[in-house]
Amino acid sequence: MRVFITGGTGLIGSAVVAELIGAGHSVTVLARSDASAAKAEAAGAGVLRGQLSDLDVLRAGAEQADGVIHLAFSNDFSSPEALAQGIAEEGAALAALGEALVGSDRPLVTVSGTPYVPGRAATEDDPLPTEGPVAGRSRSVNAVLELASRGVRTSAIRLPRTVHNEGTGGFAGLLTDIARQSGVSGYPGDGTQRWPAVHALDAAVLFRLALEKAPAGSSWHAVADEGDAVADIAAVIGRRLDLPVKSVPQENYGPLGPIFAADQPASSAHTRAALGWEPTRPSLLEDLEKIEA
Repeated sequence: MRVFITGGTGLIGSAVVAELIGAGHSVTVLARSDASAAKAEAAGAGVLRGQLSDLDVLRAGAEQADGVIHLAFSNDFSSPEALAQGIAEEGAALAALGEALVGSDRPLVTVSGTPYVPGRAATEDDPLPTEGPVAGRSRSVNAVLELASRGVRTSAIRLPRTVHNEGTGGFAGLLTDIARQSGVSGYPGDGTQRWPAVHALDAAVLFRLALEKAPAGSSWHAVADEGDAVADIAAVIGRRLDLPVKSVPQENYGPLGPIFAADQPASSAHTRAALGWEPTRPSLLEDLEKIEA
């Protein structure tokens, strides 16, 4: 299968590209810089130059492919305005990719986060949040899934709070970065809130499975660890960096504060049973042991 992928040179995207090529697919990566293009070519992928805001480029990439995987996002969490701009840019990009595939029965795999469900682990049947700081992403994903009625084999991979590899990545990676900058390995609240996690290489397998065989309009959970307490995550970070570990005000995390403070475990039981996905890589707490001071 000829696959067009956005975000193909990031932590997750690089793993997905390697997984696809290893399974015999050919891959074209959207690359906005010379460095990204060189990284994609070194991985054995083709390159289409452009960025997420270049809607004509996205349409061309989708039209020339047998399937599309969307992973790109600005990842600018510096302010509510920056986050909203990134969400709007992604929504327009997804709309362009989807429209290019209408009536083709080709797959379009997109990405979201796992939803929050009070009092229990979220499942694949739970709806994405339509309120809150990332509600715009949910609306974009829902719009993509609705394209199943227009001849697009859409699916959504719901990623957990942390997608990690070699001790970096995701919200745990953000906690590590903040700890290095502040001199304290902090966590909001009492630290009992749980974050789900998955190794990037395990997540990559699920993206491939969804591309190859997920039914139209379906959602899947790329969750290996159902939920690690944030205080436990911070404890490993503090030990690896030789820093004190303590609770800090939620406001210290800016627009991500409410998200960091939320208890959000998630299950992947249906995903494992239906698609035959089985994570095999190290857990988050094991992987964080690779952090270097």
